[in-house]
Amino acid sequence: MKIIYNDGHVAECPEDLELEVLRHSGAHIMAQAVKRLYPDAHFAYGPATEKGFYYDVDLGDTKIGDEDLAAIEKEMQKIVKENLPFKVYPLPREEAVKLMSERGELYKVEHIGDLPEDAVITFYQQGDYIDMCVGPHLTYTKALKAFHLTGVSGAYWKNDSKNKMLTRLNGVAFRTQEELKQYEERVKEAKARDHRRIGKDMMLFMTDDLVGKGLPMFLPKGYTIWQQLEDYIKEKERMLGYQHVMTPCVGTVALYQTSGHWDHYKENMFPVMELEDEKFVLRPMNCPHHMMIYANQLHSYRDLPIRIGEIAHDFRYEPSGTLKGIERGRHFCQNDAHLFVTPEQIKDEVSSVVDLIFDVYKDFGITEYRCVLSLRDPEDKVKYHQDDAMWDHAESALRDVLTELGIQFTEEIGEAAFYGPKLDVNVQPAVGAEYTLSTCQLDFCLPAKFDLKYVDKDGTEKTPVVLHRAILGSLDRFMAYLIEETKGIFPVWLAPVQVKVLPVSEKSMDYAEQVYVQLKKEGIRAELDDRNEKIGYKIRSARQIDKVPYMIIIGEKETAEGNISVRDRATDQTKEYSVEEFLGKLKEEIREHRR
Repeated sequence: MKIIYNDGHVAECPEDLELEVLRHSGAHIMAQAVKRLYPDAHFAYGPATEKGFYYDVDLGDTKIGDEDLAAIEKEMQKIVKENLPFKVYPLPREEAVKLMSERGELYKVEHIGDLPEDAVITFYQQGDYIDMCVGPHLTYTKALKAFHLTGVSGAYWKNDSKNKMLTRLNGVAFRTQEELKQYEERVKEAKARDHRRIGKDMMLFMTDDLVGKGLPMFLPKGYTIWQQLEDYIKEKERMLGYQHVMTPCVGTVALYQTSGHWDHYKENMFPVMELEDEKFVLRPMNCPHHMMIYANQLHSYRDLPIRIGEIAHDFRYEPSGTLKGIERGRHFCQNDAHLFVTPEQIKDEVSSVVDLIFDVYKDFGITEYRCVLSLRDPEDKVKYHQDDAMWDHAESALRDVLTELGIQFTEEIGEAAFYGPKLDVNVQPAVGAEYTLSTCQLDFCLPAKFDLKYVDKDGTEKTPVVLHRAILGSLDRFMAYLIEETKGIFPVWLAPVQVKVLPVSEKSMDYAEQVYVQLKKEGIRAELDDRNEKIGYKIRSARQIDKVPYMIIIGEKETAEGNISVRDRATDQTKEYSVEEFLGKLKEEIREHRR
């Protein structure tokens, strides 16, 4: 594949540059198609991206949506067939401004004004379309062989909410039709697994703009799963000596000024509330509250380690464009804990946290993950608490502990918390990019800021070290992860409805009700489907929509014999049991958290 650079020379495209050039050229071809269909359109930015390309366009009063993309794509195909050459030429600044002004491209004129005085301003032209660009590009439009427009969204000019909202047209481009087909299959799979769609279909949670963007509400079935996760992790923690607390969802500004979050994190907080001469904020994290709990009484070295845990409600004002169901919201509940330890206890406590993480991952069958030692960027004087000696000590201590424990990890600069380095465990979900699920952070900073102390064995006061850790991360995100991994097919211990009782006809309804009541009395999450529908429809509904692990089918035969026929979701096989026999099997499966 040949490409043309902004100095006019043509050469074979380096392999690692191919997709970027294809996608960037795709943005120009799309812009040309838009200009043909919408002559009054004006163009802002149109770069290649990791997955495709986009162009931000000012369409004036014209509104377009996803339904208009087919026409734009058809026009792009025409341009490709025309096999227009890409030509490049530089212009002096004044001539560049004149050219863009004459063509009505005021966003390009403003962009020129943002460029350095000595910048070389080059233009690429294919047919009647001219765009200001540094390239490189394809040599002919026909080289764009595989592309597809994927959606319409909004974007502010220069990503500034004070500026005008533009229309962003998104697309993808690949080397071949086969690569495009593979991409579309991945997109199809991602849609099938999208926790937002599954959550709606299974009635697990909901959102409504009247309540607020990024503020999900868990419906009864979804909250059942949430509670099971809470009970599961709390029991694990209690076995390890954690003490659970409950703290308020607000705190004073002074609290976060003391912790340092106000200086490093206030842009992510909800606005300040002023009441009776006090300033409050919704809390974005729980560390300051737990520091105050530790400071509430005097501690001896004999008391340490102290492990304080909480399923805590937190609030962060995430940009609306980043919100994604319960995976990323403005309200979420962290599986948070803070461990107050002596320096000598750091290794054992980090080891215990790591063991707990991997024990939980084993229970849930999580095998695709990697460990990252997240360090500060020494050049960033804004994001991080400034204390070089503290950082050197903390980073070395955590690195040494992980190495001694035999944990395989990579290091990433600039990913630390503002107060200390951390071990992040990043999972690779079934679809999409990896993200952090669990974390363990080493903190010498906040204990000093809150003047926390313990009396050491020699009678002197010492400052404890704090480990911040989250195993499930937030329960919301962990639940989203599970939904997408399983497509909503939860193991029986987590399933919101564990058993559905399905009477075949009115003749077996009384016995079906008896079985249902017996299951409920034994603590089983059961439902009785007493609708006047055929049994085949009830089975399909329970299995495919509600994704219930077990369906008890009760007809005249089961009623007469006092037994039940159980359809297993996993095998789609039916087997006869007595009610007591099935209850025993079911309770064992629940108790052992079988997957």
